[in-house]
Amino acid sequence: MCDGSDLPELKQRLCCCIDESEEKLRSLSQDIWSCPELAYEETKSHDRLVEFFSQGTGWRVDSHFKLQTAFRATWGPGGSEQGHVINVGFLCEYDALPGIGHACGHNLIAEVGAAAALGLKAVLENTQDLPVRVQVTVLGTPAEEDVGGKIDMLNDGAFDDMDVVFMAHPLQVDAPYLPLVAEHDVTIKYHGKASHASAYPWEGINALDAAVLCYNNLSVLRQQMKPDWRVHGIIKHGGEKPNIIPAYTELMYYLRTPSRAELLILKAKAEGCFRSAAEATGCQVEVEYARNAFDNILRNRTLEDLYESNGKTLGMEFTTDEEFLNNASGSTDFGNVTFVVPGIHPYFYIGSKALNHTEEYTVAAGDDRAQFFTLRTAKALAMTALDVLLRPELLQKVKQEFSEAKLKEERTLRGEHTEQAVKQS
Repeated sequence: MCDGSDLPELKQRLCCCIDESEEKLRSLSQDIWSCPELAYEETKSHDRLVEFFSQGTGWRVDSHFKLQTAFRATWGPGGSEQGHVINVGFLCEYDALPGIGHACGHNLIAEVGAAAALGLKAVLENTQDLPVRVQVTVLGTPAEEDVGGKIDMLNDGAFDDMDVVFMAHPLQVDAPYLPLVAEHDVTIKYHGKASHASAYPWEGINALDAAVLCYNNLSVLRQQMKPDWRVHGIIKHGGEKPNIIPAYTELMYYLRTPSRAELLILKAKAEGCFRSAAEATGCQVEVEYARNAFDNILRNRTLEDLYESNGKTLGMEFTTDEEFLNNASGSTDFGNVTFVVPGIHPYFYIGSKALNHTEEYTVAAGDDRAQFFTLRTAKALAMTALDVLLRPELLQKVKQEFSEAKLKEERTLRGEHTEQAVKQS
């Protein structure tokens, strides 16, 4: 029976399988990169990925899984006829940014997910006497840059039968983990009363004053914010003409904290800033949160250590720059997934020091130099999945760590909910 002693040989075969598909994987990535599409409009990218798996041997493809521009491709189960099916998931992202295309390299994220799944499947289907029944699942998850397609899919049960899930994101360095934070978008709308700004200003209620006060309130609040909290926003609409007292203004803010629990505290403080500006100016205010809040990443150090170990055997040099690791935090809907399924979201170097969300990174994400690093990352992910599948004690350790971390976060969250309720009563 195949077991952990076979891992080195199987990992080598896995890497060879990915290398054999190098050209079609590069073509997949290029096709997505050359046709950037915004959140929930990723029709061509979605269709290209569906075609990619539909033409592959053995994949069962659900073209519009849960969402119009999402998909699911599955292979398995295989191995022994007895016992639980272990479902290993790989995620693909493929939405772009407005104006600058794939400046976050989601074409490479799609390629990593596809390549890792191909490599793992190829090894498993050609290995006799697997000790477990395995399913390999690829999920195409749209709209990460906007409302968070993974959260919509999560709420619809897309991740319910998964045991562990993997994806990787391009950056300037290799890192098994970054402190991705909880985040919620909020739009604030002030309604006043228009009037002639010169002839009879006393008849108006100035919604722009409310917007300015809101902006300044939040700026002052920063003095009492924790160093790792973030509040950043814009005035989307400030009025129509200087001689008309603005009757309507609109702002948009992102609120970020290291954890879901702290986000509750920051939201309560921010709402005080929103509503006090309306009170001071006599305006009416609407506070509208986006339907999905992004959770922080729930770390799984067992998976991170396995990934780093596998990556090092492939030549990855993981950053030890603590300042970079602490400051390079953003938000992702993958955070919500990690509260339901244990998983990892490592970052990988693509041969460029360009910064994400810039035109320079768009160029780097489409450059052939990124291909070596992208496929190397896919190999490390698939090798980590193989570790978990063929060494049952590791999967048990992954799940135990997940349960303990989730319980700790939930206790903290309940405590913050209770504290907020007491303050409001």
